[in-house]
Amino acid sequence: MTQPDRVCVGAIAGSFGVKGEVRLKSFCTDPKAIVRYGPLFTEDGSRSFDVTLTRAVANGLGVRLSGVLTKEQADALRGTSLYVAREKLPAVGDDEFYHADLIGLDVHDTGGAPIGKVLAVYNHGAGDLLEITGPGMKTALLLPFTRAVVPTVDLAARRVIVDLPEGLE
Repeated sequence: MTQPDRVCVGAIAGSFGVKGEVRLKSFCTDPKAIVRYGPLFTEDGSRSFDVTLTRAVANGLGVRLSGVLTKEQADALRGTSLYVAREKLPAVGDDEFYHADLIGLDVHDTGGAPIGKVLAVYNHGAGDLLEITGPGMKTALLLPFTRAVVPTVDLAARRVIVDLPEGLE
């Protein structure tokens, strides 16, 4: 289980080379910034790694993780998400949010009626999408995370207000 004071900042996409390097997919705005936040932890916190950038590679970064010395050790970490202590991350500006802060928030429509909860936040290149689930929904609702559709994010009250696009009401 993820520690609440940790945020996922990357994932190991596989091994790179034969001496224990890994291909790291960084979720940071500046991908190389991930090395400044170390150590990075596995989701359950059972392992931590100091990270050293070795090179830029296709679809990620080539890095060395402390304690990973062989290709086999690197291969065994494929798919591992890496987390950082929240206090090491920079503060966000107005109208900026860490995905981790949005997940689990209650979702209400502009009239105040409950819709559900934010299950996940995705970005496939065209902007963030909120995945919303709730009682009575057969499938999850995906909404663009824009000011027009999500005019209010109230972290203190743990809720977002959405103005559902026509046809989704």
